[in-house]
Amino acid sequence: MALRNIVLDGDEGLRKKSRPVTEITDKIRTLLDDMADTMYDACGAGLAAPQVGVLRRIFIVDAGEGLMELINPEIIETKGSAVEDEACLSVPGRCGEVERPEYVKIKALDRYGNEVVYEGTELLARAFCHENDHLDGILYTDITSELWDIE
Repeated sequence: MALRNIVLDGDEGLRKKSRPVTEITDKIRTLLDDMADTMYDACGAGLAAPQVGVLRRIFIVDAGEGLMELINPEIIETKGSAVEDEACLSVPGRCGEVERPEYVKIKALDRYGNEVVYEGTELLARAFCHENDHLDGILYTDITSELWDIE
């Protein structure tokens, strides 16, 4: 396992749509391990593969409930709405308010190719949406009405 460089806003790779994973290999599992190391080292709650320069539909999340690895994720249900502050490891030093669903149900494959379904509210729901947006080349800065600097 290794730390990977986090791609920063301005890199064109963050604006590209990621390709689905067609086969889960040891290379994909190593990527997941590296992404976890990188996310925890940077004190993040989520990290998408494009943020480490890999244009594949993969992200990880740990919003306090343990690490979740999602390959080819698909949001299948949302409910409600909440406006909260968001930040991003690819946009260091900035923050903004973003409206997201209060509840999200998402399905994906795990590192072994098994289908998993997760449900989340509040921060976990927000993290699912934020990371899923990365897979489509969308940053939270695209959907916030105001950005400000954070320390």
